[in-house]
Amino acid sequence: MAEQTQGAVPLSAVIADAATGVALALRGEGDPYALSGMLRHEDALTPAAVRVLGADALAPYAVEHRAAPAGADDEAVVRQALMAYPPGDGASEVSLWSYRGLVEAAHAFLPGGGRPWPPAPEAGTAWVGDSPWPKLSHRVSQLAALALPGLASGLAEQLAARTDDLSRGFVRAVRRRDWPQAAGVGRWLARLPDVPRTLGLDSGLAFVAQMGGADPRVALHVAAARRFYGRGG
Repeated sequence: MAEQTQGAVPLSAVIADAATGVALALRGEGDPYALSGMLRHEDALTPAAVRVLGADALAPYAVEHRAAPAGADDEAVVRQALMAYPPGDGASEVSLWSYRGLVEAAHAFLPGGGRPWPPAPEAGTAWVGDSPWPKLSHRVSQLAALALPGLASGLAEQLAARTDDLSRGFVRAVRRRDWPQAAGVGRWLARLPDVPRTLGLDSGLAFVAQMGGADPRVALHVAAARRFYGRGG
C-alpha cells in the first residue's frame, strides 16, 4: 500500500500513532483503549492504517476478552478497512493471511451486531515448509499480528515444526540490527512451543526492545509477547 498524505500527515505517522496506542494498552498504560477513538472511520487514512495493523488493531480486546468501551464504533472502523482493501487476484500469501487475521480478530473480539463479517479468504501454508529459513523469517515477521492467542491456528501448527529455523532468523535479525524483523519473529517464537532454551528468547526480546523500541511497531510486538505469553522480561 503506497504511503498517502492527508494534509501534512503521512500514512506512516498515522500507523505509528495507532501502534503506540495499542502498545500502551497492552502494557496497561494510557486511557482505556478504543480503536474508533484512536482511528475514526471518517478519516481518509483510517482504512489503510487498520489494514496495515491487521489483527493488532484489536489486540487490546484479546486481553481477558475485554470489551470495547460503551459508545465505541470499532465495528464500523474494521468493516470499512475490510471493504476498502480486500486482497485482489494474485494477492501474496502475506496479504491473504493478514486479511484473514483481521477477519478472525473481528469474529473473536467484536460483537458483530448481528451482521456477518466478510468471508476470510483461503490462505495456504505450503510456503511454511518450502521457504528457506531467511525467507520464512521475513514472511513470519510480516505476519506478527497473527501471533495473538487463538488466531491463525493452522499457521501456528505449521510454524511449530520450524522453530529452529525461526530461531536462526531471530538471531540473524538481531545481528543485522533489523529490529522490526527481530521483534516480529520473536513475537511468533513467544507463542510457539519447543523454542530452544539456548536461544535466550527473553533476554533477546528485552534487547530488541531496548535497541529498537523507538519504532512503535517494534514496541507493539514486544509488548504483545510479554502480555500474552510472558516472554521478553
